Amino acid sequence: MDLGVIGQAAGMFAVTNIDDLVLLALFFAQAKSAWQVVTGQYLGFTAILAIAVVGALGASLLPDHFRPWLGLIPLALGLKAAWSLWRGSDDDEPATPPGVLAMAGVTLANGGDNIGVYVPVFAVADSLWVYVAVFLVLVGVWCLAGWFLASRQVVARALAKWGHVALPVVLIGIGLLVLFSA
Repeated sequence: MDLGVIGQAAGMFAVTNIDDLVLLALFFAQAKSAWQVVTGQYLGFTAILAIAVVGALGASLLPDHFRPWLGLIPLALGLKAAWSLWRGSDDDEPATPPGVLAMAGVTLANGGDNIGVYVPVFAVADSLWVYVAVFLVLVGVWCLAGWFLASRQVVARALAKWGHVALPVVLIGIGLLVLFSA
């Protein structure tokens, strides 16, 4: 196994997924259990990898003009969360955290740029499956990092105080960025 390829895969993963750390910390702060966040992240990222691998193998599963429409997923979730926040101003009942499929959808929608980077690299890589394996291991590392951030006292206090406001803002922002990325 070539350590250079592993290093390249790890670097590419880190660069294309740095924005997921904030999202993961927000999800961990609100989720009923950590397994929901991890499962949603793995489902969404596995879909990203599947699309990128299929794209690299020559099939065109998602046409370029369709990818920006994936932004409607986090945009809709963010608007729903913002509406719930605005409607429930007396805050008697905390907002329900997003479920596994919602988290997977946000991960997939936020990964449109990842697909655009991964497809050309995968198309020319001699060791495509090394990239896939490294990425799947690093999803777990990213989940640990997101959980770590959410469990730090300073971050946890900030997320407890502002997370219910930050989540809709982040989701709407991701949705708009994905929608207008083309």
